[in-house]
Amino acid sequence: MNQFKDSFQLNKEEVKEAWYKKVSNIYLLLLIIVISLSLGFLFGLNLNNKENKPTVEIIKETTSELSNLFKNSESIDSALFSELWNIIHDNYFDQNNIVDEDLFYGSLAGMISALNDPYSSFLNPNNTADFNQELEGSFYGIGAEIGKRKGLLVIIAPLANTPAEKAGLKAGDRIIAIDGQDATNIYLDEAVSLIRGEKGSEVILTIVSEDDTIAQDITIIRGKIDIPSATYSLEDNIALIKMSHFNGDTDQKFTKIAQEILKDNPEGIILDLRNNPGGYLNIAIDIASNFLEANQVVVRETFSDKRKDKSYQAYDKLDLTKFKTIILINKGSASASEILAGALQDHKTATIVGEQSFGKGSVQQLIPLSNGSSVKITVAKWLTPQGRTIEEEGIKPDYEIELSSEDFENDLDPQLEKAIELIKEQ
Repeated sequence: MNQFKDSFQLNKEEVKEAWYKKVSNIYLLLLIIVISLSLGFLFGLNLNNKENKPTVEIIKETTSELSNLFKNSESIDSALFSELWNIIHDNYFDQNNIVDEDLFYGSLAGMISALNDPYSSFLNPNNTADFNQELEGSFYGIGAEIGKRKGLLVIIAPLANTPAEKAGLKAGDRIIAIDGQDATNIYLDEAVSLIRGEKGSEVILTIVSEDDTIAQDITIIRGKIDIPSATYSLEDNIALIKMSHFNGDTDQKFTKIAQEILKDNPEGIILDLRNNPGGYLNIAIDIASNFLEANQVVVRETFSDKRKDKSYQAYDKLDLTKFKTIILINKGSASASEILAGALQDHKTATIVGEQSFGKGSVQQLIPLSNGSSVKITVAKWLTPQGRTIEEEGIKPDYEIELSSEDFENDLDPQLEKAIELIKEQ
């Protein structure tokens, strides 16, 4: 572990910006699906048919399929796939530990990784099941949303009351090792698999804080992460809503909260989106519809093919527009949180307090594959109703107030205090 501490020095000038290949989304999706289906079918024969052909013949057929796919591309030699496959099986030292399925999935993961998009990834069947379970609100792990920024693995947000938050992880922390394994060039889905584990087991993350160059080991005990996506309390006649995620059950929970607010008739509403890494787009639209008039734009979606661009509008919901509303955000507010905050800020129905948000404004689509695997791939980017870019820019608060480590240690919350002050103002 000390090798990472001793050798890691963050030099911002040496960190290259992620670059994106300008490939048609339609072609890209077809490319992935066709390759996955053709390879999956052929490898399925190899794995499941007792009278199957030898692996070499299967790879030859796979190469033939790839040749047809790439016949119009002079720069791609599809025979290299079978050539490399044979080299591994003929020359790799530890022959007993070669697993064909792992090689196959690794090739698919490598194809997605070559896009150099931190939010696109290939998920094998197990990772796909874990991902879907997380979106439903319950899973085993440490309770932190992770992603990649400028090629580095980072904490997007530690979820409230989870092992990650209790261990002191913060939004923006960079993970340079997981249980001693170098994580500086790791696939995102591989990192997630390493961090998750059985309840009660421990994982050691080597962390570099956002404004530091000194690494430290943080030991975290894994647990079951039950995510209460929305909670409500009435404090000093102010409605305080804490949202940790935009999950499948969030709209139902928020509707009940809205009913409580209408009954309580508070002076105002504080919507706390700090360390909320996002979730489903439709849930963000559902929540925004409580604060906007029907048909007002919530978010704009822009594609490489501009003919596909579209806007998502609010619809009739329980009406909370009469209440003065303050939204709290920080560096851990991302994706759907930024969509909601940006929409209410653009329409001037809410005031934003806190720190500039994470800046995750790209759209991922989870596309299921034939064998239970899936690909999570960037297909578009979000813009606020007024056309502001969210990706890498984030949402800038109307009142920028930092929450320092001293505030945290002394149980102080100047961001919340400012929100209360703004609501009490006449």
